[in-house]
This record gives sequence, C-alpha cells and structure tokens, in this order.
Amino acid sequence: MPIHLSHRGRGTIESPPNRFERLSIESDDGAWEEIAKVDPDFEPRRLRTEFLRDDSKSLITANDSPDIGFTHSLNPYRGCEHGCAYCYARPYHEYLGYNAGIDFETRLLVKERAPELLEAELAKKSWVPTSLACSGVTDCYQPIERKLEITRRCLAVLADFRQPVGLITKNALVTRDLDHLRDLAQHGAVNVVLSLTTLDAKLASVLEPRASRPEARLAAIRTLSEAGIPVGISLAPIIPGLNDHEIPALMEAAAAHGASFALGTVLRLPLAVKDVFSAWLDRFEPGKKALILGRVAEVRGGKLNDPNFGSRMTGTGPLAEQIGRLLEVAKRRAGLDRPREPLSTKAFRRRMPGQMELF
Repeated sequence: MPIHLSHRGRGTIESPPNRFERLSIESDDGAWEEIAKVDPDFEPRRLRTEFLRDDSKSLITANDSPDIGFTHSLNPYRGCEHGCAYCYARPYHEYLGYNAGIDFETRLLVKERAPELLEAELAKKSWVPTSLACSGVTDCYQPIERKLEITRRCLAVLADFRQPVGLITKNALVTRDLDHLRDLAQHGAVNVVLSLTTLDAKLASVLEPRASRPEARLAAIRTLSEAGIPVGISLAPIIPGLNDHEIPALMEAAAAHGASFALGTVLRLPLAVKDVFSAWLDRFEPGKKALILGRVAEVRGGKLNDPNFGSRMTGTGPLAEQIGRLLEVAKRRAGLDRPREPLSTKAFRRRMPGQMELF
C-alpha cells in the first residue's frame, strides 16, 4: 500500500499541475486521514531531498526588470529546500519539468561547476563590472551548502576578482564565510541581506521550515555587523493578516542587532504559488485563511497576484498604502531608513583562469 507523505519539515506536500505538462498527480489527503484513524500502525512517509546535477554552461544571468535593484545575478542552485510556501520562485521549477510544490523543495539542481563558470565569465574582456546578486530564484545558503560549499567557492572567486556582490539568505550559515566577506568589504564590494519575516519561532517553523530560526538570523546580523560587513534585513513577504503587525518589532530587533538598512515587499501569489500557499493556510492557519487571502486580493486589485512592474512589490489601494506607511515609519524610528551604499566596482581586477590566489 502506498504511504502518504509527511508534511513535517516541508512547506508543502502539494503537487500542483505543471502548466507546461499535460499530466499531473493528485493526492487525496482526506483519504489518508481516514486510514490513519482506523490503522494505529499507519506512519506517513517523509520525502527525501534529491540532489541532481545541473550542467549549465554559464552562471551569470541578466535581467532588465525596472523594479529590481540589480541587473545581473548568479544562482548556485535551483529549487530550495527551505520550503517557504509563499516563495515567488516556485514556478521557475516548472521550466525544468517539475512542479512548483513539493518538487521545488525536494528536487534540487546543483551547479557543481559554478565557481569555475564564474571565474571564466569574470575573466572575459566582454564582462563589464557591475554588481551581482546572489541569489534570486533560490537561497545560496540552503542546507546542502554546508556540505557542498559551492557558494563559498563562488565567494572565493568573487573576492579574488574583487567583484561586488550582494547576498540575500534566510540561513545563518552565511557567517561561515566571513573571511571572503571581509576581503570584499575592504573594497566596498559586498553587502548581506538576511530575510526576516517573523520573530515568532513557532510560526517560522512552519512558514519557513528548513531555514534558520529568527533568533539565529538575528545573531548572524550581529556577527556580520561586528565584522564590518554591511548588513540589513528584507521583510519579504509582508503577509497582510499574518505578519504585518510585526513590522515595528522586526525593525527594532534588526537595528538592535546591528542592521543598517531594511527592505520590505508585500506578498504576491503568482501561478501555482497561490495553490501552494492556500493549501498551507488550510493546514496551518485555517481560521485566518479567508482574512489573509481577502487582504492579499485587496492589495492586488481583486486578484492574488499583480505582475506589473512597480506595483508588484508594494501592492495598490488603501491597505497597501497603510502597510507602506507603517513600514516607512518603523524603518525611520529604528534608524533603518538610510539608503544602502552602492557597491563599488573600482577595485575590480580581471584575473585569468588559473591565476586564483585564494584556492
């Protein structure tokens, strides 16, 4: 008899249809719950994460989105084991033939040659130094990074080239790489953003099940700040009806631990993400589901997603304006309303492959 998948440690067990595929698999949770009632020996099966080789031939990608603060990025992984049900990046997994639900969390693509690809691309005469973002559609410090050290090796390349980079993560593991971060900081070529959505450890454990807990992220902010690394927080997403009331406390806690700036964006639920997040609400916040989705629709023009540049980050309407004002006031009171210093490319040096000093 097949065994139902356990939700423990996962943001979802849903397998929403891939919009590019004709066939999909549906799971009837209600049927498994009925079996569990009459079979005392019934045990849900915990799904293991698969790590698959990504043989991409290039690493740096470009975008021309006017409401994103970078034009080039690198992603050492595809998919993310942190399991955040709200993640806007989930639909990217559909381009790989997987689903945006459980596949996004359990079928991770690993770019083993990322450091070598990065070195080769930065060495090209055609590369015009500009700030890189690490990552964008995944977390560069997800759990497997502790073992594989792909992000760490990429940072070694970036530090040797003195190539400016901004990192964003939910994992306190970023503090492992203080040596490379300090090297970059000497040239004004790095900043780190810790994603911080709640101070409630219980909520974080189900909202972001395999990410570092809030207290660990705050401790990482302190460690980075004391090491001279410019560090801030990203309150993303702000989920109306769930964590928007925490905005002032999050800003105060971040400032108290040494953060120097803060960002914030309002939840949007593109494509299959709406189904994954809706199912998460059914399981973990059933009493708030109607309220939360109603408020998301209120700031998204009656829908759950607004893909338009500019408004997709902030939402529109009175509630969105109210959230925006609260965010700005909280940032100002905590001293986090200062703009980030732009990363510098002045120290960039082009190194030919094989000249690496840090390896």
